[in-house]
Order: sequence, then structure tokens, then C-alpha cells
Amino acid sequence: MDLETFTESNAPEEGGEQFQKENNRLLDVHVDGTVMVKAGSMIGYTGDITFTGKSSAEGGITGFLKEAVTNEGTPVMEAEGSGHLYVADRGKKIQILDLDEGESISVNGDDILAFESAIEYEISTISGLSEAASGGLTNVYLTGPGQVVILTHGDPLVVTPPVFTDPDATVAWSTNLSPSFATNKKFEIGQTSGEGIQMEFTGSEGFVVIQPHEEK
Repeated sequence: MDLETFTESNAPEEGGEQFQKENNRLLDVHVDGTVMVKAGSMIGYTGDITFTGKSSAEGGITGFLKEAVTNEGTPVMEAEGSGHLYVADRGKKIQILDLDEGESISVNGDDILAFESAIEYEISTISGLSEAASGGLTNVYLTGPGQVVILTHGDPLVVTPPVFTDPDATVAWSTNLSPSFATNKKFEIGQTSGEGIQMEFTGSEGFVVIQPHEEK
């Protein structure tokens, strides 16, 4: 492939959507005002855009936990201005979701990439999850209308409860579900299974998003 063909075939595509995939792992955010994106996810931008970290209640954004409470939190930043912002995170796949008025989803804090500023959101710890389960310490509760961009390692699987999942592989679930946590009932000696803690989703409605990868 010559240089001209390479540059032309990999150039950004024109589009009018605020969130547009350049490929399965790179998001083009058309910034015209403000938008929320995961802190550290910027790989490039054009135009005039400024970034402000929003990681605590003192930052002026309702619903964010203080770092003293979580030790980890869910760092996001507000991008403001005009131009095109290119974001990605560790080569994870991008899933763009449209939330209707009043429609909500709960997402693992590590799996949020971006969401429109009109989205209502709150970040809190998941009740009952101990430090032994590394994934999903904090979750983001988002309510539409608007678009939300989440991340998955590989292609996601969406299942209907009742279901047990690995916390490290659980990406998101519908907010009508309230997961509880169960421990492996069998006492293991010597080589363990590595499946000591599971999330339990009960009922027969709603959905749970899992991925073929465990976030450690």
C-alpha cells in the first residue's frame, strides 16, 4: 500500500452524529458545547477543546463519590469547545446505545467511554461487593434521553436473568435489576477454581451484559 492510499483509507469519515465510530475501537466525538468522556481516553482532537476533570463532589457534578470513599472512583472529564475528539481505551470495542426518555442502564465504571451532557447520571458503590471482587467496585447509573457509549473486550453477550456472572466480566445491566453477591458454596482445598464470588441476578425481566474477558 502506497502512502497516499494509506492516508486516504484511514482518514476520518465525515458524519453529522455526535458519536460516530471510526472503527470498532475508536470513537469520533463531535464536540459542540460539552460532552462527558472517560479520563485519559483522548488520543487526539481537532479544533478548540478544553478538558476538565470531574472526579469528586467538589467538582460541581452531582452524584460523584469522593475519592476518600471509593479510593478508586470513576474518573471522567468534561470536554468543552468545538471540534472532533478521538477517544479509545485499551483497544476495547465500542458499543453506542440510545436511551429513551426515562430509560436507564447501570454500567461498570471501568466500561464507560462517553455520554451526552443531557444524560442524568449518578456514580455509587455496589452494595455488598467486597474488595475481594476487583471488578465493578463503582457503577454509573445513566438515564436518558441521550446516547451512552460503553466498552467491551470482544463482542458482548446479553443474557436474561436469572443468571450468575463473574463480577470481573460483568459490563452492565438494566436498572430494574439489583444484583446480590454469592460465594462459592464448595470449600476448596489446594488448587482453587478462581470463581469464589459471583453476581446473582434474579427475576425474569431485564438484561445483563457480559464480556469474554475478566477485568483484573
